[in-house]
Amino acid sequence: RSSYPKPRVYGGRLWTVRVAVEGDLLSYLARHGRPIRYSYVPRQWPLSYYQTVFARHPGSAEMPSAARPFSTELVTALVASGVVIAPITLHAGVSSAQPGELPAPERFDVPASTARLVNLAHATGGRVIAVGTTVTRALEAAANASGAVQPANGWTDLVLGPDRPAHVVDGLITGWHDVGASHLVLLEAVAGADLVAMAYREAVKQDYLWHEFGDSALLLPTRPRYQSDCVGQVRRSGREAANKRRHMTEVGNETRQVR
Repeated sequence: RSSYPKPRVYGGRLWTVRVAVEGDLLSYLARHGRPIRYSYVPRQWPLSYYQTVFARHPGSAEMPSAARPFSTELVTALVASGVVIAPITLHAGVSSAQPGELPAPERFDVPASTARLVNLAHATGGRVIAVGTTVTRALEAAANASGAVQPANGWTDLVLGPDRPAHVVDGLITGWHDVGASHLVLLEAVAGADLVAMAYREAVKQDYLWHEFGDSALLLPTRPRYQSDCVGQVRRSGREAANKRRHMTEVGNETRQVR
């Protein structure tokens, strides 16, 4: 079981600084910076190892690692089978929080096109699958009180948990997280504590690999998703609606890691 973060508790390990450099900051970081490397990674790997197939916009401190297993070929196959791929951006912060420490606020952008696709998927009986906890946080931060997603951007300090369940995401693809990480609270908010616990028991039994270069899981709860009247206003009929129900919308994070 996860440990719920303590309200208003942020760690003091991270500092915000303004860097005075000549020229472009990203070019400076490319020359002098290096990716965050955890102890299990045997050597320093190039930044290209930390980018995903969805990556477009620089800004993350760490890789949104749930998308790492996706290749161009896999995305093409998913689209060919009827899966709709929708982009969002959430610039991932440092994920190595202390037990009980709140995740830091993160900058995000949910475009109008993605909001429309997500709402349409739900209105026609489809499912919305988030590629990672970053996508989940962004989509849920963009949801209004009725559960419909609206275009949104800015900073989010949203923490999903017992007091704030998931209203938008029907399932998610994710890596494996350490005990006590706030990511586990988010997983439970989407998939339920029992399913998450069962998945982790199986992962330990099968000796799955943890962290950003490890194995992945697809968590699909069987309980019905909360649906609002606002989302349900869109209706389709006949064979078109039946075909739509077999499809899903998958949302990927377009952020790129910087040094």
